[in-house]
Amino acid sequence: MKFSCNKQTLNDAVLNVQRAVSSKSTKPALEGILIKAYNGKLILTGYDLEIGITTSIDAMIYEEGTIVASAKLFSEIIRRMPEEQIQIETDEKLTIYISSGKSDYKIIGIPDNEFPELPTITASEPINIEGKTLKSMIGQTIYAISDKDIKPAHKGSLFDIENKTIKIVSVDGYRLAVRKENIDFSEEKKFIVPGKSLAEVEKLINDNTDKVTITVGSRHIIFLIDNYSIITRLIEDEFMNYKAAIPSAHSTELTVNTRKFINTIDRMSLLLNERIKSPIRCRIDNGFIKTSCNTSLGQAYDEFETEASGEDLEIGFDNKYMMDALKNTDTDEVKIHMNGPLSPIVIMPSEGDSFIFLVLPVRLRNDN
Repeated sequence: MKFSCNKQTLNDAVLNVQRAVSSKSTKPALEGILIKAYNGKLILTGYDLEIGITTSIDAMIYEEGTIVASAKLFSEIIRRMPEEQIQIETDEKLTIYISSGKSDYKIIGIPDNEFPELPTITASEPINIEGKTLKSMIGQTIYAISDKDIKPAHKGSLFDIENKTIKIVSVDGYRLAVRKENIDFSEEKKFIVPGKSLAEVEKLINDNTDKVTITVGSRHIIFLIDNYSIITRLIEDEFMNYKAAIPSAHSTELTVNTRKFINTIDRMSLLLNERIKSPIRCRIDNGFIKTSCNTSLGQAYDEFETEASGEDLEIGFDNKYMMDALKNTDTDEVKIHMNGPLSPIVIMPSEGDSFIFLVLPVRLRNDN
């Protein structure tokens, strides 16, 4: 194999593909990047048996071939090369020669037949969605994916497609996030995508991404993003009945300035940390949101006026969970529905229904 290409283009591709490479494996090939020079293109693949990322870049191919290079070492070498052009070639002993300007490296490669084959998916009707829409949907729900829950389904997001709408749903037992958009796809589908894979999809979508094409198989899914392909294993587990978890009634409704509420919670949070945990006490009182926090570090109180209807009440919530929900609303104002001190707090846009976020309340002690 022998080729030359632009350093920055190769560096960017390697950094993105490297995110699917296993950091520790008993199989050296899984810690490497598969490099294939073929038909005027350089194809790079990383695959840790759970998620695979493939891309191709333009290159001047002098001799076609395939080899696996240690991802970490290869990435560091490429990044440090001095000139805009890089030349790479291999020999029959699997030695990889990398040169740029006056800099030369010689590293040991791994046979390509030791690199695992990526799964194949039987062709199905592709789902096309605007790039910025999918990025927004993932970004506004990924925070509610559990990283500790023993239930596999909670470690991913449910994609629920029906009636030409797509919903992405995440839940971790304490909060729930639902994001909805219209889509030009008439079939009904439900599948759960791991949170780690969705994080990589979100990172690869940029401002220039026109659309993302999704192909769903029985056990795997492929996201085509610009010149990148991400394939990942689906989570085969039963997702909770999220529709039943959303309260159908409320006794209190608030229309709240999102930034004001975030700032208020931020001030209360100065008395909280990883060791010192206490709910924020929130009282809805005659058109005011009155918040207080009492910990071993001290006491804090704040209030601001808001638009309110229905019953006054007092409710407690976890500062981080409420803050995460409010920060991911992406709107200046939100509606908040409550149905007593023990029912989930429902956060939604002041207009429309593009998202619904739920935060479970925390039972308050009668110490105030």
